[in-house]
Amino acid sequence: MAHDVSSLTGEEYFEGKSPLCPDTDALSHGDKDYDDILELNQFDGLPYSSRFYKLLKERKELPVWKAKCEFMDTLAKGQFVVVSGSAKTGRSSQIPQWCAEFCLSVQFQHGMVVCTQTHTQQAVDLALRVADEMDVNIGHEVGYSIPLDTCCTGDTVLRYCTDDMLLREMMSDPLLENYSVVVVDQAHQRTVATDVLQGLLKDIALQRPELRVVLLTSGEPGPKQLAHFTGSAAPLIHLESPVAGEVVYSSTGGGYFCSALRLVLEIHHAEEEGDVVVFLVTTQEIDLAHDILRHEVHSLPRDLGELLPVAVHPGRPGNLPIPGEEETGRTRRVFLTSSPNEDFFWAVSSISFVIDAGLEKRYVYNPRIRTNSVIIQPISKDQAESRKQLATGPTGSFSPAGKCFCLYPEDRQLPAEVRPHIVESDITSTVLFLKRMEIAGLHHCDFIERPDPGGLMQALEELDYLAALDNDGNLSEMGIIMSELTLEPQMAKTVLASCEFDCVSEVVIIAAMLTAPTCFMVPSVDLKPEATQCHMKFQHPEGDHFTLINIYKAFKQCQQDPYCNVEKWCKDFYLNHTSLLMADALRSELTDILKRIELPVSVPAFGSRSNTFNIKRALLAGFFMQVARDVDGSGNYFIMTHKHVAQIHPLSGYGAKTPKLGLPEWVLFHEHSFSEDNCLRTVTHITPEEFIQMAPQYFFYNLPPSESKDILQNILNHGASTPPTSQQEPQEDQTNDRCVIQ
Repeated sequence: MAHDVSSLTGEEYFEGKSPLCPDTDALSHGDKDYDDILELNQFDGLPYSSRFYKLLKERKELPVWKAKCEFMDTLAKGQFVVVSGSAKTGRSSQIPQWCAEFCLSVQFQHGMVVCTQTHTQQAVDLALRVADEMDVNIGHEVGYSIPLDTCCTGDTVLRYCTDDMLLREMMSDPLLENYSVVVVDQAHQRTVATDVLQGLLKDIALQRPELRVVLLTSGEPGPKQLAHFTGSAAPLIHLESPVAGEVVYSSTGGGYFCSALRLVLEIHHAEEEGDVVVFLVTTQEIDLAHDILRHEVHSLPRDLGELLPVAVHPGRPGNLPIPGEEETGRTRRVFLTSSPNEDFFWAVSSISFVIDAGLEKRYVYNPRIRTNSVIIQPISKDQAESRKQLATGPTGSFSPAGKCFCLYPEDRQLPAEVRPHIVESDITSTVLFLKRMEIAGLHHCDFIERPDPGGLMQALEELDYLAALDNDGNLSEMGIIMSELTLEPQMAKTVLASCEFDCVSEVVIIAAMLTAPTCFMVPSVDLKPEATQCHMKFQHPEGDHFTLINIYKAFKQCQQDPYCNVEKWCKDFYLNHTSLLMADALRSELTDILKRIELPVSVPAFGSRSNTFNIKRALLAGFFMQVARDVDGSGNYFIMTHKHVAQIHPLSGYGAKTPKLGLPEWVLFHEHSFSEDNCLRTVTHITPEEFIQMAPQYFFYNLPPSESKDILQNILNHGASTPPTSQQEPQEDQTNDRCVIQ
């Protein structure tokens, strides 16, 4: 007979009277006891399957299970609770389930449970795993919501989502009234979105005393984060971590890359069981290590079994380890990654060996030159400890079965905490969002760490240049519409300008292609010339933005051809199929948003002279701050805003190794990779007259003095306010010096 949970009060639930939270000892005598107590699934009313009981046994072996009663009691008594435990403790899968039980006990009268993740793939993987453990259907009682994909219904009681998706949801539900419990997972990562979410949750909790906020971290949070919500230390539950394997320290004298690969081969020759995770530093190192190991595989003795290198780029789609997917036979996987997020490997139980370079690459935004600098720095103590915890052996047992090789001396001084991203990132998008939240009624975001003042001033200045703010510093009508689009502010302004210039279809493609991960695959050195030749077939004489339209249109044409194998076509042209699919989905989403807010969507006209000119005008409406001039005719481009000189990236249509298009004097660029190669990426030719026409005059006058500015001033003085007739339709009104959406 099923138990009626709906008749229990919250107090009775946490006093142990709920059948969903029975005494652990009472359930330790075998499956029969489970059958007697948990006859029907309280979430869907159906009998539990045999798999539920099998998984329940596995769940009971997780370190987090010992803390269930303490967690439930803490959740009942207060609004906030912090739980710290490494990736393999089960915190991310079990605690959200217990929060769902808490909501069920009070009939979901205050809402459901949402659990945030910092990466899309982890949100999906956890939702699938938890639905299996709860014995319910994915997309019904348990679901997920990630950019471009939502798998849940109105009946969903537990939803996993990315932190930025929950922030966007707050634009329509600022007090998160759909939720009774908000679980912020991976709070130790200190991403911009997670820090903003914590800052807003503090204000929301004051307005909603019934709301529960749970923070999940890998290591013990810092004093500021721990005391953030209550002014004094929030309740902290520390989970017992799996016993890590043997830790071996070694000083490589800076040669960690070769040492790591040598260790991989030594481990494989030793014939010990288990997969390997190698934490390198850069994307280039991952790709190079992957190529080297693939080459070495052919010279290994067959009796050692197969060695399978797997490149794991968390920022790229479709290449993360699949939970539960274990290789059969004598195949040893070697996961090569540079991610600081050890939680990517939470469900790979076969890991026995960890090789850790002890370093990470971070991007630090410089607001003065509006670009990122790259620094290589030691990982934090908590990160180092989390990586050691991954080496627990192939069975996931809590005996020291694995090994962690730390390629740095044991006495190296590691930073105590991860530096928050919000103090070293471009926060223009964040400021736009917070301005939108002020309209929604949330007037205060209490940051754990305040953003850099210079970065904050630069963000406000940029939004002002984009006409997103009014004279009082509040969001303008333009700013409100910009905040609706899932794009960076400059690209959002470009899309809105395209509505005025009748080139929406083309500009939305550009926006989608630049927002999705790059579609260009750069293979090993031997195949680079072949890949370059393939990419050149799509080049457009006006520049790289137009080349992206060519690629997308060719991709769609292949999709619609019943005789074209799309994946093979992408492989033949060295294009990333997954990235192009994502760009296609983004294009559809952006088009739907424009239709929803009733903005005009023009018919495609790609290729006509007026369309080409209008696309450039739309691009300049958003990216007038990213213009450069070739000062000597040899490819040295002077960036107008901060007097820095850079070169065009070799993979561009204007790159030095592909002189097919020649070098234009004036260009608009999408990105300046300052520290990596000092190159301008995604470049399109413009004229100074077009720049003068589209850039706000007060931005132009604020540019630092230079020869390039003098040239523009001379054009302006000689009547550039009258638009050049050689490139545009005479009937078009060009009297405004910036784009205004009517």
